[in-house]
Amino acid sequence: MSGCRNALLGVVVIGLLSGCQALNSCDECWWYNRTASHKLSKGVENYEDGNYIASIEALNNVLQTKLADRDDKVSAYKYIAFIHCVSGREKMCYESFRKALLLNPNFELTPAEAGHPVWGPVFRSAKAKFKK
Repeated sequence: MSGCRNALLGVVVIGLLSGCQALNSCDECWWYNRTASHKLSKGVENYEDGNYIASIEALNNVLQTKLADRDDKVSAYKYIAFIHCVSGREKMCYESFRKALLLNPNFELTPAEAGHPVWGPVFRSAKAKFKK
C-alpha cells in the first residue's frame, strides 16, 4: 500500500513539474511566483511602469518573505524609497533608505541614481547620518 502511495505521489510531482516545462516559463509556475526574487522583479517592473501602488505591495511582500536574502530586501527598500521621494514623502523616503543601510551599511546607489535631483540628496543625508 505504501509503495502505491509513493508511486502515485511521484506521478503527481512529475506531472506538476512537466506542466511548468510545457509552459516554457517558470514565470507561470505557482511555486516560482512565491519566491522573493520574483516578487522583487514584479515590484521593480511595476515601479518602472509607474504603477506605484502595485510596486509597493510587491516590494513589501519581499520584505515580509522570510526566505528573502539581504540584497533583495535592500533593493526593495531602495525602490520603496524612490517611490516615496517622487511622491513627495521625503521623511518616508529617508526612512526607507535608512532601513536599507541598516541591512547593508555599504549600500550605495548607482551613479545615475545618486545623481537624481529628488532622491539623491535624501540618500546622501541618510548615508551621512548613518555613518555617525
